Amino acid sequence: MSDGATLNLFEQQALNRRRTTWLVLGFVLFFAWLGFGGDWIFWQLTLNAEPGAYRHAFPWLGALLTALGAGIAAYAYRTGPEKVLWSTGAWEVLTPDTDAARRLVNVVEEMAIAAAVPRPRIWLVPDADPNAFATGVDPSRAHVAVTQGLIEQCTRDELQAVVAHELGHVKNLDVRLMTTLAALVGAVALMSDGLGRLLRGGRVVGGSGGGGGGRGGKKGAPAQLLLMLFVVWIISWMLAPIITQLLAIGVSRKREYLADAMSAQFTRNPLALASALRKLEGAHGATTAIKRGAAHLCIVDPLGRRLDQREGFVADLFATHPPIAMRIARLKGMGYAQLKHEQRDREAAAGAPAGASTPT
Repeated sequence: MSDGATLNLFEQQALNRRRTTWLVLGFVLFFAWLGFGGDWIFWQLTLNAEPGAYRHAFPWLGALLTALGAGIAAYAYRTGPEKVLWSTGAWEVLTPDTDAARRLVNVVEEMAIAAAVPRPRIWLVPDADPNAFATGVDPSRAHVAVTQGLIEQCTRDELQAVVAHELGHVKNLDVRLMTTLAALVGAVALMSDGLGRLLRGGRVVGGSGGGGGGRGGKKGAPAQLLLMLFVVWIISWMLAPIITQLLAIGVSRKREYLADAMSAQFTRNPLALASALRKLEGAHGATTAIKRGAAHLCIVDPLGRRLDQREGFVADLFATHPPIAMRIARLKGMGYAQLKHEQRDREAAAGAPAGASTPT
């Protein structure tokens, strides 16, 4: 690897560390807003309550939700890889008992050496659709998972290229950011679903003790402002899963191009990955074992969405993966450049002028 490439790798690793930190911090602050915002609303609703009625004074909801957000973020960071693997039904390959499993283990070990990372734990997902993903928090605690369809449909060179792509994500710490995000997406979706069930159950906030600003005593915020903030607070709960899904989309699309390039570097065979991507593109059906929350981890979109095959502003915002055709075209360009370089080397070794047969 050249010095420039090394510098870019270190910059990418540092960027992913910062983004993971900001992601976790933003998650905790979002929960703080939900908690302390709710406290302020309840405080206003009970400000003019009748004597002896409940008056909301201590911000227990803010303290509770902030602590809960921090706890969920810490738990997601620590256990995210296991939760992602559990959600796909993957089982770990410890003692390979088939030729395909032994080939997979050998390929992962070879590519780990080529990528200069520790050998990751290897998992097999029981799904006939070819796909693969990596998860973990750092290279020393990484996991590579492939579907049954991938090891059955790909040649050894193609399997090498796909595994090298996933180890590219491991090496530049993409897995830390994307795994943490996948765990947080699941946590936010669970919280939002819980609030939705609560609201559908007809619970009313405030009770009979809440008074308006029309009674005597202290006056609260204007009713219009209180109503507006309450609506914003409820919408924040409802939009949380969508916002985290958009975050998952935004962090993954450009990273696939970098991991493709790293695969070409590790294998010195960019055309093998191009061939594998063509097979993955031509596969019928979605990867049913991999759900929406972990879709951004995969080498190709497991949900088969058409938007991933387009380019442009809208696709950049809402698609999890770049178009496979564009990825294949870039890999073919790398392969062509490699062949020309090898041709010049052969001509130089044979004593012919380098590039003599290549028009300038």
